[in-house]
Amino acid sequence: MQGTIVKVAVEDGAQVTEGDLVVVLEAMKMEQPLVAHRTGTVKSLAAAVGTGVSSGTAICEIVD
Repeated sequence: MQGTIVKVAVEDGAQVTEGDLVVVLEAMKMEQPLVAHRTGTVKSLAAAVGTGVSSGTAICEIVD
């Protein structure tokens, strides 16, 4: 989904559990929460408030 990041809920190195909020994306005047798909550590966070993203953009990597 194409949109703009309006909230970043984690930082690089943060531990997340499956289902934890990672970022909130605004698209077509609706907010869409994006959650962790697995438990692990956030790595390579490439999200900042106000950044535009397009479909398929990697926002971060979650590693064991």
